Amino acid sequence: MGLFAGEHLAATWRVGVEAERSADEYGVLMLNLLATNDLSAEAVDACLIGCAVPPLLPTFQRVCDRYFSVEPMIVGHGLRTGVRILYDNPRQVGADRIVDAVAASELYGVPAIVVDFGTATVFDAVNTDGDYLGGAIAPGIAIASETLFSRAAMLSRVQLERPPAAIGRNTTHALQSGILLGYVGLVEGMVKRFQEELGGNAKVIGTGGWAKEIAAETDVIDTVDQTLTLQGLRLIYERNID
Repeated sequence: MGLFAGEHLAATWRVGVEAERSADEYGVLMLNLLATNDLSAEAVDACLIGCAVPPLLPTFQRVCDRYFSVEPMIVGHGLRTGVRILYDNPRQVGADRIVDAVAASELYGVPAIVVDFGTATVFDAVNTDGDYLGGAIAPGIAIASETLFSRAAMLSRVQLERPPAAIGRNTTHALQSGILLGYVGLVEGMVKRFQEELGGNAKVIGTGGWAKEIAAETDVIDTVDQTLTLQGLRLIYERNID
């Protein structure tokens, strides 16, 4: 979540999403977060929601209505984004992917490739005309490693950090190499394929929880922008106000 004052991103927060939480629980949480910045609900005069978990959308709509007295804009069909969606079925594109494409195009130019390291590792491509083409979706680092640890009884959880070498000399280093450096290989391979299909020298932007760690191990990521999605939301909002 982010709070903007004009174009200035005044505050950001990361909050775990739980489907069973009520609008009141989220509302109280958000009011407390605002209070840490000496702000109240009255300071908020507009809300924009980019939701990739459809069942939670009504919950956050109620939060905006009940706690901030505003009707939120919802990223989706009907809002102007400035980006043509060339997916076979545009309705299947998650709001986060659209928002990232908008921000990448505006802030870094086109063509562009966005690699979002979240629950899933998502690759998105924007062509030289600024059109969103599509991308690729792989399991996120956290999900992949948790699945490995839960399914392989002999493998204990390890701290996901850079191993001394790609060739692990013990199980901890072998797991760190396979997971962390393995994902570096995934990113390098996918970016190479995307670059070839885009036919240009696309700027590669990394965002999401693991972007910094992966970018430190490869030169294919040009920049890391942890506020990319929030900036995209701001840009879409600005394109839809009279």
